[in-house]
Amino acid sequence: MTIRDLLQSLRPTQWTKNLFIFAPLVFAMDFFKPDRWLRTGAGFAIFCLFSGSIYLANDVFDLEEDKRHPKKSQRPLASGRMAKSEAVLAAAVLAVLSLALAFVLNRNFFIVCLVYGILQLAYSLKLKHVVILDVFLIAAGFVLRVVAGGLVIDVPLSSWLLICTMLLALFLAMSKRRHELVLLEENAASHRPILKEYSAYLLDQMIGVVTASTVIAYCLYTVSEETAAKFGTNNLIFTTPFVLYGIFRYLYLVHQQGKGGSPEELVIKDKPLLLDIVLWIAAVIVILYAK
Repeated sequence: MTIRDLLQSLRPTQWTKNLFIFAPLVFAMDFFKPDRWLRTGAGFAIFCLFSGSIYLANDVFDLEEDKRHPKKSQRPLASGRMAKSEAVLAAAVLAVLSLALAFVLNRNFFIVCLVYGILQLAYSLKLKHVVILDVFLIAAGFVLRVVAGGLVIDVPLSSWLLICTMLLALFLAMSKRRHELVLLEENAASHRPILKEYSAYLLDQMIGVVTASTVIAYCLYTVSEETAAKFGTNNLIFTTPFVLYGIFRYLYLVHQQGKGGSPEELVIKDKPLLLDIVLWIAAVIVILYAK
């Protein structure tokens, strides 16, 4: 095993998911406070290390399935470049180290990390085989990231933020399932048994419901009395076009381009989608802070 193989197994490309930790920093009106940035940045780094150890553990659990996957078979463990014993040891050491750092940073943050780890392990061992619950558990991981971001800087979380995060995460998780189903075709169930419980039609119906719910929830959030009272403005409604474009662009990539299997890579590689996200963030910051 080389350092490069170990780093690849920690899946740094998926660490973009952990950027959800920064959401409370923006919406708590603390974006320009250096001490808040330091604590959130530390939480982000710790969560990346911890989630990396979970990904490595998942590779151990899914070893036989990954060997049959056209892309995952190239991972260090599945390809044989990394021994199973090495993966187990590395995952255990990194998990203990990151949890120790989380405890030092903030005890509530440590608890959220621990809950995240338990859910991910339960998902890998058993719950990924339970239809519909599997995508809810994936979405729960995103919500826990937002919760962790709020706890690390000790700010209350808006229920709207949690609802929008859950719906968006469900949208991404269901799109990922659809991509796997279409990509693997008749071999889908042999790679991921739960896929036999889904069909492209069913997932399209579920994605349609979640898409509409996400847009409606975000629109209601921007015009709610609670939001106006907290931020002193109703102008967040003007960020809605960015949200709509982002969702429509993602649907285009999933249905027309056959992508969506790796949301974190898709966000980085698709320039229109990345630009839209950057513009949405910039618009939110300008509206909330330039008053």
